Amino acid sequence: MTSKQVTPPAGAVRLTPGAASGAVRPLPGVRITGGLLHHFRVRNSTATIPHTIEQLRAAGNVANLSRLLEQDPPPYRGRYPFLDTDLYKTLEGLAYDLGDGTAEEGVRDFYEEVVCLLERVQAGDGYLNSFFQDPAAAKKPWEDLAWGHELYTLGHLIQAAVAASRRMGDDRLLRVARRFADLVTERFAGGGIDGHPEVEMALVELYRETGERAYLDLAAAFIDRRGSGQLTHSIFPGDYFQDHVPFRELPSVTGHAVRMAYLAAGAADVLLETGDRTLEKALTRLWDDMVATKLYITGGLGSRHSDEAIGDRYELPSERAYAETCAAIALMQWAWRMFLATGGASYLDVFERVLYNAYAVGLSADGRAFFYDNPLQRRPDHAQRSEADGEPLRRAWFGCPCCPPNIVRWMAQLADYVAAERDGAVLIAQYATARVETAELDLDMATGYPWDGDVRLTVRRAPTGRYALALRVPGWARGATATVNGETWTGEPDGGWLTVERFWSPGDEVRLTLPMPVRAHGSHPYLDATRGAIALARGPIVYCVEQHDSPQAAVDDLLVGVPEALEAEIGRRDDLAPGAVVLNVTARTAPPPPPELYPELPAPDTSQPETQVPVTFVPYFLWGNRGPAAMRVWVRTPNTTNGKKAT
Repeated sequence: MTSKQVTPPAGAVRLTPGAASGAVRPLPGVRITGGLLHHFRVRNSTATIPHTIEQLRAAGNVANLSRLLEQDPPPYRGRYPFLDTDLYKTLEGLAYDLGDGTAEEGVRDFYEEVVCLLERVQAGDGYLNSFFQDPAAAKKPWEDLAWGHELYTLGHLIQAAVAASRRMGDDRLLRVARRFADLVTERFAGGGIDGHPEVEMALVELYRETGERAYLDLAAAFIDRRGSGQLTHSIFPGDYFQDHVPFRELPSVTGHAVRMAYLAAGAADVLLETGDRTLEKALTRLWDDMVATKLYITGGLGSRHSDEAIGDRYELPSERAYAETCAAIALMQWAWRMFLATGGASYLDVFERVLYNAYAVGLSADGRAFFYDNPLQRRPDHAQRSEADGEPLRRAWFGCPCCPPNIVRWMAQLADYVAAERDGAVLIAQYATARVETAELDLDMATGYPWDGDVRLTVRRAPTGRYALALRVPGWARGATATVNGETWTGEPDGGWLTVERFWSPGDEVRLTLPMPVRAHGSHPYLDATRGAIALARGPIVYCVEQHDSPQAAVDDLLVGVPEALEAEIGRRDDLAPGAVVLNVTARTAPPPPPELYPELPAPDTSQPETQVPVTFVPYFLWGNRGPAAMRVWVRTPNTTNGKKAT
């Protein structure tokens, strides 16, 4: 690197939050070719997809369709009326693998089998749902909008159909989906909503694919009808369904976490197509409040098991975190749409935090077992009980298996979220070893991210005029630097973006360096669950300590101060994941606690000489792959006041 200064050109691209519809456009011309995200994608193709297909057959999801061709069909298998969606989510993922030629043997056969079944069993009027089409079904179509999930099911069918059309050039599913969507457009023209939002996103995507305005209008109508008394609430009150007040008047994200994030993502899609500023204002308010008061440090959303719901502000217990994997995916969908609507880099910071933590933790290292909920702590007796019962931490499948096929489809399409474009600029949203191709500019990106912060972008094909390359500088990256062809770039990040605009030539190289020191995070004083504790992070990765990596002391007895955390030594553990970085820390052990659960203060002096013990913190998304054991993201700190030991 030379010290020669390069003057930033005038007229550099400015990404102004609040831009109208179409401010930023998705960029489909990206292929991930290496690094952790490539490992995720390959594992999805070689392990998770074959495993999912096997489980879908064993659970009866395919048979639920084929039985409808029989004169006297056997009973529907499963207790939930939305199990067709597990097929649709899987088909969406398969469309990506089949489209780019990475699918394993047998995947095409499964795809063809299910698509042909859907064509054959669809009702004459376009209706399609293997639960409600059963003549012996306890309920009739549209009889229970709160819990029937019929529009939710249609939404996932549409998304699979659009993926097949775009990635494979196969419009058979699209014809099936449009017939059902046309029936719904007519049926719900006068009112009504589904108890589980999701179809809103899908209808907007169907509008984009077909140009049929009625789909967009219906999506907007579904958003506007919430809170108007059109849904019968049962089991849970209206706020569970985000149906107690109109969407634009919601004071905070609330209710069932997946429903909430899907609804917000659908509203953001409507915003993108209509430029409705009242929606933008509501979405921004809800997002900001969520990030400030209701989001786990991992990016997990949802703190209540009883109704899979978002709790009160600052209600974020570690051991009872629900943080459903589907909620992580829904939150990334919302974040991405907010980025497209505004150009705001902060939305991508949350997207990234969720991707590498709350989402990635949902899948085992071998790609064949899943977490449904994702706590930030496991206590020793919880782990022992699991071990005694022979129950692995992650499971091969669930009675309500919404998360596994959701992981499949999201893993398959990760390349869609690496870059975006706007007139005269390409924006690098996430860092991965990848090839980025636009109508104007082709790039090769090479990086060890998220394990290191060195990113190299090389121009392969250059535009004829001036063009901008905008690189996201994450909020955690202090002191980011860049060079252009080896010369120091003096431009400062603006709103989370470092923008280089110039005339480009093939072979030009931009290098971005994002420092990745270990960080120690505390929590807001209102967040009672983690008071007196810290969490460790490096780059976008949140860390945890498992009992496996603290052989000399129970994880509940570990004391780690900020100085010890910041002085952690970086280690490598390829046995956990390719290139995985771990943090080796010198911790202290706490003195024995008083025997009473609620001792009278001041407590008896039980202090003993401090013992130092070596501890290794591993990426949170990799916990639970070595057998049940206690785990903590938040570890206790020594009794300190203003950074000094209290007296």
